Amino acid sequence: MLPTGERCVTTARKRFSISDLASEFDVTTRTIRFYEEKGLLKPARNGQSRIYGAADRVKLKLILRGRHLGLSLEESKDVIEMYDPRHGNVRQLSTLIDKIREKRGQLERQLQDLEAMMADLRGAEERCLAALADVGHPRRGENSHSHRPPKPAKARAVIEIERRMG
Repeated sequence: MLPTGERCVTTARKRFSISDLASEFDVTTRTIRFYEEKGLLKPARNGQSRIYGAADRVKLKLILRGRHLGLSLEESKDVIEMYDPRHGNVRQLSTLIDKIREKRGQLERQLQDLEAMMADLRGAEERCLAALADVGHPRRGENSHSHRPPKPAKARAVIEIERRMG
């Protein structure tokens, strides 16, 4: 699964400039230098030039994929450091599955919270509309050109709305 906007590029190249990687993955060179400062990428140097290898390219791809999945940089780093092809990357994959499930659970809880908030907002809106109707005020979008003074019941309605919203 590729992050949104990531192009699928297969390459036999073994060396990449910072501009090559920035262009391929649609990130800034500053982003790549940041990952280097955090110890995630370790390019070779040729004077002032950075020369990234195929392993750095794969790590950058994994970092960006982790970011797309909602992993922190530290979580991505931990998963990347578990790379162990001799043992089938079982520990790495198991950890990633756990992190994916954890993130999915967080998102499901957030979605439930948002749905509850939407229901609360709909209810509050309906109560406000009902209070306006009780005092004879037109609903939003209806003709409200007449500027008659508010009925005494309007003050009671406002107090009732505040009481209900609590």
